[in-house]
Amino acid sequence: MAEADDEGLPQHNGHHFLLVAVGIQSHINPAGVLANRLARLGVDAPVHATLSVPVTTYRRMFPSPAAASTDGVISYVPYSDGADDGSWPKDADDRALRRRASSKSLSAIVACFAARGRPVTCMMCTVVSLPVFDVARQHNIPVAIYWIQPVTLLAINYHYFHGYNELIVSHATDPTYEVCLPGLSPLRIGNFPSFLIDMSGSERGKAFIEVFQELFEYMDQWRPKVLVNTFDELEANVIREMKKHLDVFTVGPMVGSSTEARIHLFKHDNIDEKRYMEWLQAQLEKSVVYVSFGSVTKNSKQQMDEIIGGLRQCGRPYLLVVRKDGLEDDGESHHSLEDTQSQLGMVVEWCDQLEVLSHSAVGCFVSHCGWNSTIEAVVSGVPVIGVPNMFDQLTNICLIEEEWEIGIKGERNSHGVVTGTELARCIELVMGESPKAMVTRERSKVLKEIAQAAANAGGSAEKNLRDFVKTIQVSDTFCMDDDGTMSKSIKL
Repeated sequence: MAEADDEGLPQHNGHHFLLVAVGIQSHINPAGVLANRLARLGVDAPVHATLSVPVTTYRRMFPSPAAASTDGVISYVPYSDGADDGSWPKDADDRALRRRASSKSLSAIVACFAARGRPVTCMMCTVVSLPVFDVARQHNIPVAIYWIQPVTLLAINYHYFHGYNELIVSHATDPTYEVCLPGLSPLRIGNFPSFLIDMSGSERGKAFIEVFQELFEYMDQWRPKVLVNTFDELEANVIREMKKHLDVFTVGPMVGSSTEARIHLFKHDNIDEKRYMEWLQAQLEKSVVYVSFGSVTKNSKQQMDEIIGGLRQCGRPYLLVVRKDGLEDDGESHHSLEDTQSQLGMVVEWCDQLEVLSHSAVGCFVSHCGWNSTIEAVVSGVPVIGVPNMFDQLTNICLIEEEWEIGIKGERNSHGVVTGTELARCIELVMGESPKAMVTRERSKVLKEIAQAAANAGGSAEKNLRDFVKTIQVSDTFCMDDDGTMSKSIKL
């Protein structure tokens, strides 16, 4: 059972936020940034933050047993899901077992903090964590949802579970059918998050529906605060609409900075980083095509061959990031990818994406369009070529291409492959001298300036985060029960 260590943990003075994250890179990154921002707020009373991750993730973050459980700003504590092997639940029974184990572990962490005079005053989770809701109810602690996707995705999911599910499901096999949801532009079925239109009957699809249904039932009953990793100017209409239904705080862009410790779960060494940064330094401004498909997507050898072919065809310098475990053949073709390296391009297994996107040599980002990658592209002012696969990626590329006009979608052929010819066409459309390319680059530049203003000290992200903390402070006060749990004593 995971417990909180004494060393480096905040004393009971002010607020203590316990942020529970799913143990994958796309959740860990924004969770770590939020925890840092909370701890650095400096409101009237101190704000402390602890990031809790699964045991397997914690071990990757701190491989040495002697590693500190704090980085000097936030603290870290592992929780157990009962399996502790990094696997996903196999079926409903397995999900139930892991929920109970996670709840028991998190409850022990909360009780341990309270017993040591460091009570948790608000629990938070990335998107959805049913064990967090269980533990918060058990200990009578307020909950806040950290929605790490755009507010458009929050709206789509909210309306699906509030009267629109039959309409969406009935047209799930027609990708061109348009659905009009409150506050949103008409959205084609093909741009809905994949699990809402999954008619295969897969275990994963059913699990997502069940979990999100319980999330919105919890929201309806308990009305938790919802922090969203976006900013007002990016999704103004849908933000206004969702504030009619939920207590929404836009706290983005939640993109790490040099003052915040970055969490990289993938092993890498500084020699490789030095190598690709030196290579970037030697390239012309806005000349490099940066290609990366995130930490989850796996690509076939055929798809990677087409990507390499397209990059060669366009004739521009490229930086291609492909992990060995990101290939469907378990990395056997990685050596052949490395053999394609020349003066024109470079293939690496890992890079610091934000550092690369911020480099003046990068002129285009070929991406799977996960939200972290999307918001990093926005903040960096880099146009996007989207190659989405699943989940929110299908909606994000719609926003990129149609709402914000900062990129285009690479179309797949009948075999589900983006051909090299199609990729080269997209790159030219974004990096060439056509009117379309000019508009795309100008829009990217404008959004970058707006995003950076929101992220700067005193900007909307900091202001809204302060407002959120104040609502927690004025809403509830707590007292310690004899058994060490927290209970609400006064409603102010």
